[in-house]
Amino acid sequence: MNDLVSSTDLASEADEPKTLAEAAYRQLRRDIIEGVHRPGEKLRVEHLKDQYEVGAGTLREALQLLVTDALVVAQGQRGFRVAPISLDDFEDITRTRVLLETSALQQSIELGDDTWEANVVAAFHMLSRAEEKLVEGAKGTREEWELRNRAFHEVLISACPSRWIRHFQNILYHQSERYRRLSLFRQPIPRDVHAEHQAIVDAALARNSAEATRILSDHILRTLDAVRQLPADFIN
Repeated sequence: MNDLVSSTDLASEADEPKTLAEAAYRQLRRDIIEGVHRPGEKLRVEHLKDQYEVGAGTLREALQLLVTDALVVAQGQRGFRVAPISLDDFEDITRTRVLLETSALQQSIELGDDTWEANVVAAFHMLSRAEEKLVEGAKGTREEWELRNRAFHEVLISACPSRWIRHFQNILYHQSERYRRLSLFRQPIPRDVHAEHQAIVDAALARNSAEATRILSDHILRTLDAVRQLPADFIN
């Protein structure tokens, strides 16, 4: 299997999955991120194949993709487990993500054309609409916000020419999402998140890479601060 196969190379969340393995991969990834399958939980193929309505071989293929994403741990002949979580791990994930994502944003600002600018504006508009619905408490808006927030961050760095940076940033984003959702279970999304996104967009469109990367770095690190405030037994 190609070591670079992961959610970066599969179709976007908005597209229909092209294979049963991709569909199972997406469903499992969503359930792991949302905590349906808890950190450290054993993933038994004989049970999950019925739950996800796929064959054992297809499910193993999906689990191997999740191993590539570092959301699942393969244990040789003993099968698979959901990857564990810890505060130390999230600190490492966050600081690595800051390094990669700010570098990718800087390159996108330097190289992005009018189409990139238009895509950034469109992604921010869609995210803003989702934020409005979230504040109103409309049903199903949490998932919509998550999808549009992910799309916004992907579009920001989409003009970065490095496939490897975008690949690893995508993996780190999904890892961060597991921890961020833990903090959201304890408190709602802060109202100033919209202002943070607006500031990133304004600096990016002004081609001020120093300001844009500073704001993006602070934006990502705030999630780490929120997770640090969780009870110790909630994450370790």
